Amino acid sequence: MSSTYTVVNPATEEQVTEIHLATLEETDAVIERAADAYPAWRDLPPGERATLLRRFACLVDEHVDELAELEVRNSGHTWGNATWEARNVRDVLNYYSAAPERLTGHQIPVAGGINVTFHEPLGVVGIIVPWNFPMPIAGWGFGPALAAGNTVVLKPAELTPLTAIRLGELGLEAGLPEGVFSVIPGKGSVVGERFVTHPAVRKVCFTGSTEVGKKIMAGAADQVKRVTLELGGKSANIVFADADLAKAAASAPSAVFDNAGQDCCARSRILVERSAYDEFVSLLEPAVKGVKVLDPSDRTSEMGPLISAAQKTTVQGFVDEVEVAFSGSVPDGPGFWFAPTVVLAGDTQQRIWREEVFGPVVAVMPFDSEEEAIRLANDTEFGLSGSIFTHDLGRALRVSRGVEAGNLSVNSHSSVRYWTPFGGFKQSGLGRELGPDAPHSFTDVKNVFFSND
Repeated sequence: MSSTYTVVNPATEEQVTEIHLATLEETDAVIERAADAYPAWRDLPPGERATLLRRFACLVDEHVDELAELEVRNSGHTWGNATWEARNVRDVLNYYSAAPERLTGHQIPVAGGINVTFHEPLGVVGIIVPWNFPMPIAGWGFGPALAAGNTVVLKPAELTPLTAIRLGELGLEAGLPEGVFSVIPGKGSVVGERFVTHPAVRKVCFTGSTEVGKKIMAGAADQVKRVTLELGGKSANIVFADADLAKAAASAPSAVFDNAGQDCCARSRILVERSAYDEFVSLLEPAVKGVKVLDPSDRTSEMGPLISAAQKTTVQGFVDEVEVAFSGSVPDGPGFWFAPTVVLAGDTQQRIWREEVFGPVVAVMPFDSEEEAIRLANDTEFGLSGSIFTHDLGRALRVSRGVEAGNLSVNSHSSVRYWTPFGGFKQSGLGRELGPDAPHSFTDVKNVFFSND
């Protein structure tokens, strides 16, 4: 039985459109078309595949404003974030358009002949995209997967399907053959689960909660199916007393309140050396209260709403358990607004300190030594990202090696560059996205020995 989903603007609570959700039979048909399209796409000369990807990138570039407007209305992203996200898809496609002609194997010296390796594409790749960053995370999957010669079926989150649907249309307009890149909105329990169980899908890329990631990994084991998982986070922002405290405090809000805190890389725990703690907190307060929380269609807005009423209820549940130190302001009227909020944590067992809030809430705690800072940062099941603020280069190196996280920044909060690898330690995920080696994760290595005889 077919069903629909009503897309709502989270800033106004108004209906945007209704989207058809795919049935199991429709999902199977899309996967089978992708499987049928795979041999021709795999065998297309690398230069021709590269040309099509560059053409796709050009079309995305021509539609940046359109894509951004869709994301503002569908996801509540600020205009600045949404335009960056659309351009990131363009840049990822351009970057990986160079891969088809450079995805080379090796000639390995052996006795009695020659030995060569080939990077062979896997086949159909299923990509499951979350609602917090629908455009870039989709591109991080389909860009290198297509470049490596796979066909792709993309499932956007139910809440945020609009930009994915438009990207699918732009792929066809760019000349990608039918079935090479398909977008299929639907429920995770239908489409996402079928990616895991359908034998034609050779790899699943999932970004989302650790709980769902574990289920996908367990299900994929039945067919020994490859997975890339980018899961939860509870990242630490470690501030030492010798740091530029004004810079650290001024930058901290964007590190956790960007996208209303709905970011697995959010630095939602701030650790401050005790001798600098009071000064840092006094500097943090005006920075938090100065965040411009406005309708995201206002191009001066720095933070928009949460994605849904349910997410607002979840975030409020965390805050109700603790005492708020200070917070910012939000617009009156409709919308799923939540003020930027700071909690002074005194207990590492508090839920707000240990669990991913996925909202604009940050907890601050003092530490007394470098060793304690590392211990507190690592006292979590997650290990995705984090920041270290210090002017001591030796300390920066020691702490960055000591913190168990896949992506760290020193005197910065930058986590993502499409030309460098991205992924987590521990329960933050498995595998890496982006960077020069990403296409290899969508291939198998074939070894061939040619005898001299």
